[in-house]
Amino acid sequence: MKRICIFAGSNTGNNPKYKEIAAQLGEILANQDIELVYGGSSVGLMGIVADAVLRNHGKVIGVMPSGLLRGEIVHQSLTHFYQVKGMHERKAKMNELSDGFIALPGGYGTFEEIFEVVSWGHLGIHKKPIGLMNIDGFYEPLMTMVRNAAEEGFIPKTHAELFICESDPVQLLNRFREYEHPKDANKWRE
Repeated sequence: MKRICIFAGSNTGNNPKYKEIAAQLGEILANQDIELVYGGSSVGLMGIVADAVLRNHGKVIGVMPSGLLRGEIVHQSLTHFYQVKGMHERKAKMNELSDGFIALPGGYGTFEEIFEVVSWGHLGIHKKPIGLMNIDGFYEPLMTMVRNAAEEGFIPKTHAELFICESDPVQLLNRFREYEHPKDANKWRE
């Protein structure tokens, strides 16, 4: 693993553990010489994880669409910054640069980003690990929904395992190193 893309809230949320684990994850990435790829902001959980990587002498790559430059505060200390035209180009660039993906808690943007990469994994567009940082059960409702969709025949059961859901950042990264993409399954039953 050379680079991991982190999707995270542009706010910090109400639980202080979100900030604590975001900083811990950033420190661990830097200490393990794993570069951070993320949305390029200095605010919210996004900014906290980037600051932690930089504080521990790691490398941080930001990718932000020009349309968000006014609304989000661009981090001024990044190792490298890509300005792209739009959200689709942003996600394509993040995918191109990354060896895996982790979602910290977040809102609609974080959900959309993690669902796009899991859809790409499901379709075989990539075979990279996808993690959910399940701080205080934040992603339990999502995992319940995924298990239900598999039980109801909408997701192959092996593909319900595309998400690696852990509450401890060290354990999550250990599972990334052991990751094997599920065998291709017939996505269409008819």
